Parts: sequence; C-alpha cells; structure tokens
Amino acid sequence: MAPTPVQEMRIFLVDDHPSILSALQTVFMGNGHDICGTATDLETAVRRIATCEPDLVVVDLSLSGRSGLDLIAPLVERDIQVLIYSMHENAASLKRALHAGAAAYVAKREPLPVLLEAIQHISEGKRYVSPLVASNIESSSLTHAIQALSEREQQILDLLANGETNAEIAERLDISIRTVESYYTRMISKLDLQGMKDLRKYAITEGR
Repeated sequence: MAPTPVQEMRIFLVDDHPSILSALQTVFMGNGHDICGTATDLETAVRRIATCEPDLVVVDLSLSGRSGLDLIAPLVERDIQVLIYSMHENAASLKRALHAGAAAYVAKREPLPVLLEAIQHISEGKRYVSPLVASNIESSSLTHAIQALSEREQQILDLLANGETNAEIAERLDISIRTVESYYTRMISKLDLQGMKDLRKYAITEGR
C-alpha cells in the first residue's frame, strides 16, 4: 500500500466517466481527503472550481472532444496543483502536461493506490510520474520526434488524435482546410512518415 498522505487535501475531480469519478471519490475519501466537487466536462469544471477552492484537481486529458490540458495553466496560476489521470501513457502527453505545469501524471491502468503515492509526492513538493508512463517513455523510439513539431503542429496533432475532421480542425483554429493540409504535409515530413494513414496512427498512439 502507498504511504498515508502527509496532509489532507481538498480535491476536485474531472472525468467524463461517472464510474471513474465514483471510484476516485471512494479511494480519496477513504484515505482522509475531502472531495469538494466533481465535473464531467471542462466548462462545468471551470465554473465549479471557482467556488470550490481545491488544493488539487485530478483531471483526465480527454473530455468529450476537449483536452484537460486546457485546464492546467489557469489552475497553476491560482496555486492549485494538477494531477493528470489519463489512459494515454506516451511521452508526448506527459511532456505537454508537465510543460503546462501539472504536478503529477498517472496512467489509468495503474492500481488506485498509485494515485495516493502521487499525492504523497505532490504534498512534499515533488513531481510524480507513474511507473507505466515512465516505462513507456524509456522504451519509446519515437519520443524525440514530437519535439520537432511546432506548437501549432502539436495542436493539430492533438485534434487529429481526437478524431476531428479537416473541416472541424480548420474551423476550430480559424484557418483554411488547405492550410490544415499543408500542416499535415510538413508534419509527415518532420516525423518521417509515409502519409496521412501513418500520421493518423501516430496521432492516436503518440498524441494525447
């Protein structure tokens, strides 16, 4: 079992799966923490967190087409710690989360006590990466490639990973479909891929 956290935390949970929210509430409350609120989407989370004043927000990366990454920086600016709890175990997702200011990153395949270990580290002022994610980073041969992409290209890769069409990406970023396709061409070249089929596969496996 993970060690008992050094202090009680007020925690807010963000995940679009009610069963996961329920499991998280059980494990955190059973170990002395206070759940001050929950949300299943980004907009509701922003509204409720404003009145909850949590010490820590546990958030999934994939929230019904939106990214939990969008929540990290605004919370960090308010001195609220962020723990990413995600099905994505790749280096790209971890890199972006930590760069945005997340204090911890835990894979959903990990046993729940790993979350308590993560909170232990957070309470001690340390960053934490769960074993599965750390292991995948060490074994990945593509982790360096993501660094070659610009911020806009990374953004498009994320939208592609979420299943958005060219038209949807163009509308979201306020650019033309032709511009989106030009980005694809540059990304395929930078990542040394064969074409769009490989880019889509890369986006799903290495993006968030």
